[in-house]
Amino acid sequence: MTWAPTNGSGRVVSDDARNFNWLLTNFVDSTSGVTNAVAVSSDGLLMAMSSTIERAAAEQLSAIIAGLGSLGHTTARCFSMGALDQLIVAMDGGFLFVSSVSDGSCLGVVADRSCDIGNVGYQMTLLVERAGSLLTPALVAELKEAVLQ
Repeated sequence: MTWAPTNGSGRVVSDDARNFNWLLTNFVDSTSGVTNAVAVSSDGLLMAMSSTIERAAAEQLSAIIAGLGSLGHTTARCFSMGALDQLIVAMDGGFLFVSSVSDGSCLGVVADRSCDIGNVGYQMTLLVERAGSLLTPALVAELKEAVLQ
């Protein structure tokens, strides 16, 4: 499945929006064991997804990531642990990684059991740094609008 963000008129959105979605797809393609990636805005809405995940599954994953991100932020605040960096949920079949981005949004990555969790965590840190530098308020608004179409 190839997903290119469009606006309401069906035209492809800005290069920055396409590049942001490409970053997620490239992360999945180049990080061993990673199967899907999504970006969730600070208000909990899906704003970008890798081309490896269907829209309905991306919406579900975004809700899960928003909830886990909120729990992580609250836990860090409750115990005076500073800012949330990353959460890892280990399951029988794989892992869910949730990393906080500076603007309050989160990146979520699903990986299978074959992944090297240390490498995925490290690569996510690099992805968060790249994503954080790209996510202007205007781009966040554009991504959220595009994903609703």
